[in-house]
Amino acid sequence: MDVDLIFKIAAVGILVAVLNLLLSRSGRDEQALMTTIAGLIVVLIVLVQEISGLFDLIKSLFGF
Repeated sequence: MDVDLIFKIAAVGILVAVLNLLLSRSGRDEQALMTTIAGLIVVLIVLVQEISGLFDLIKSLFGF
């Protein structure tokens, strides 16, 4: 099992959490929200790429 994907998601989560905390403490709540949304989009893009690779593997496995 490949755990690189889990580490990538965890790294993005930690980075977003730290940035969110720093921006919230400095009174920039809107930018903290945008940082959170950007982190979510990055994680979703990584997951979509992995799911696409899985579908390509299934296609090649069954010969479609």
